[in-house]
Amino acid sequence: MTDTASDAASAPRRLLVLNGPNLNLLGTREPAIYGTATLADVEALCRNRAGVHGLEVDFAQSNHEGVLIDAIHAARGTAAGIVINPGAFTHTSIAIADAISAVELPVIEVHLSNVHAREAFRHHSYISPVAAAVFIGAGINGYGYAIDQLATRG
Repeated sequence: MTDTASDAASAPRRLLVLNGPNLNLLGTREPAIYGTATLADVEALCRNRAGVHGLEVDFAQSNHEGVLIDAIHAARGTAAGIVINPGAFTHTSIAIADAISAVELPVIEVHLSNVHAREAFRHHSYISPVAAAVFIGAGINGYGYAIDQLATRG
């Protein structure tokens, strides 16, 4: 007979790492702003950092708002938390903010560049008010910091 409580305690916890529009172009898109790391580099960093904490990662990128919302919804009940770089949807998507609120998971918002040092329209985030924390301007290291933060939340 299997002890389901101990199985659950020993099972790796999962995090969802989501990336929004144009992040598939990392490494080639405006490297002076976003750096030369690719999305594959971000994924490797996330998997390595999560592994240090005994966590597993589901990693996704989409240029489509609805796909991101569906992934957020699917994380409810399957993920311990979400790291999201919503890209330009940061400044436009009430729907993503509502999805984050609806799933009741801790969410960390990440941006590679310092959005506050850029165009004025990038200074507002619909995501920040529903996020547990925000990492801005740390390059891809921000993802690692976000995973560390989620790992300490229990």
